Amino acid sequence: MTRPSGAQFAIGSGDQRAVVVEVGGGLRSYFIGDRSVVDGYSEDAMADGARGQTLAPWPNRVRDGQWSWQGTDLQLALTEPEQHNAIHGLARWLRWRLVTHTNDAVSLECTVSPQPGYPWTVEVRNDWSIGEGGLSVRTTVTNHSSAVAPIGVGFHPYLAMGPTIDGVLLTVPADTRLLTGEQQIPIGSEAVAGTGYDFRTPRRVGQLRVDHTFTGLHRDDDGRCAVRLAHPETGDAVELWVDEAYPYLVIFTGDSLPDERRRRQGLAVEPMTMPPNGLVTGEGVVVLEPEQQWVGRWGIVPG
Repeated sequence: MTRPSGAQFAIGSGDQRAVVVEVGGGLRSYFIGDRSVVDGYSEDAMADGARGQTLAPWPNRVRDGQWSWQGTDLQLALTEPEQHNAIHGLARWLRWRLVTHTNDAVSLECTVSPQPGYPWTVEVRNDWSIGEGGLSVRTTVTNHSSAVAPIGVGFHPYLAMGPTIDGVLLTVPADTRLLTGEQQIPIGSEAVAGTGYDFRTPRRVGQLRVDHTFTGLHRDDDGRCAVRLAHPETGDAVELWVDEAYPYLVIFTGDSLPDERRRRQGLAVEPMTMPPNGLVTGEGVVVLEPEQQWVGRWGIVPG
């Protein structure tokens, strides 16, 4: 029997172990000992709520699936029909090819072929590794088309911290939140200072419902920005960091997940190269010349 997420590629180091999957090239599970670091899914299930998936060649939503490039109007399939949007790219349900697999690392790649709404050939490769610094992934996108190609990349892991996220202390070092209207498409932005969405210093998530894009990220000397979850009683913590290739982070408390049992069990912290509707507005779009590559890195550090 073929698993819904395809072949399973286990990697580990010390008491850390993770499973990366063939379908979508993403992360299904990550444990330290018996503690689950991400709110993933079982090997006999398909990824729900985009759990751990790779979002390429664009992340997030495109309103009505309609956009244009260099004077040509394009129509993407409406993969979020309830809001009449195209969402999260074309690679998340593809079977990825195994490149290499060792005890502590695995590399997978896939080719997105030209199709209605996205007439380019791009190759996406994820190099996953695990070690003392936690779990990390290096993503490379290569334009194999004869013309320039617009691309974007995102990921959709859910960080886990106990049975629910309500009592967790959250830190999001970001100055700005995008405001959205119909179809969850941005209509503006606001500074988080003085609002209920200011998590620049740690505070409890509580009952706050969040499904917003944050930017204006604070970075360390290495150019990394890190979102942190900490349990005030157990002392457990987990950080998700992004490098400068990802200027946006989506924070999602999971209140609208179709499976009510999964709501608020994990916090989605989603690295993104562009905001929602970026293909339409051009904001955050990376333009690759033929055979040019884009590279981005992010990772998870348990504490």
